[in-house]
Amino acid sequence: MKKRGILNKELSTLLASLGHTDTIVIADCGLPIPNESARIDLSLVKGFPPFLSVLDAILEELEVEAFTLAEEIKIENPVMYENIQQRLASVPMQFVPHEQFKEMTKSAKAVIRT
Repeated sequence: MKKRGILNKELSTLLASLGHTDTIVIADCGLPIPNESARIDLSLVKGFPPFLSVLDAILEELEVEAFTLAEEIKIENPVMYENIQQRLASVPMQFVPHEQFKEMTKSAKAVIRT
């Protein structure tokens, strides 16, 4: 029985399967997930588990090559933006409009819903 790291079977399997340039999305329950996208739903109630807790657990196990945020985060949720930026300070970052971000979820290997 695994006793360290990510214990969720689907999430652990996903992370172990990722290769260079593969993309995953970590999103709160407000982001619509396309039907064609693989979904790992960790949500229990709104805001739980917290987005940053999930991000932190994933960052313990994953080498992030780059990341993308919806540009609206800077205005709509500056505290979250700052927290993400602190955790990924040395990783290349890009911003796209929210509508484009939603389109990008279609090509992600999976969407992880918090």
